[in-house]
Amino acid sequence: MSRLEFNRKTKAAIIARAAGKCEKCAAVLKKGEGEVDHVLPCALGGEPTIANGRLICRVCHVEKTATDIRSIRKADRVRDKSTRAVVPKQKIRSQGFAVSEKAERRQTKVPLPPRPLYREELS
Repeated sequence: MSRLEFNRKTKAAIIARAAGKCEKCAAVLKKGEGEVDHVLPCALGGEPTIANGRLICRVCHVEKTATDIRSIRKADRVRDKSTRAVVPKQKIRSQGFAVSEKAERRQTKVPLPPRPLYREELS
């Protein structure tokens, strides 16, 4: 799916609405410093409309992009699982290997008696 960009008229309306401030953290932005961002990303069904756009600072944009990427990847995994495009790995079911006598003896070891805490010196 291709990314849907805001047209110039929509961007201008979003910038005018923001009045020079980040719409997430209210930081004052210089001219050309803010970034127009989708509230709901295109990959999750967001449209390039004024209601789905906002002007945010670079710091807020980086944080939101990281969150969006995680959400998009999760949506991809859920979709793939529900459409059976990716089948989850299953455990191998077998009777197992026969236990040898040596291994069996190792499992049934008799514990040693406790050692003394000190030794008497021989003269």
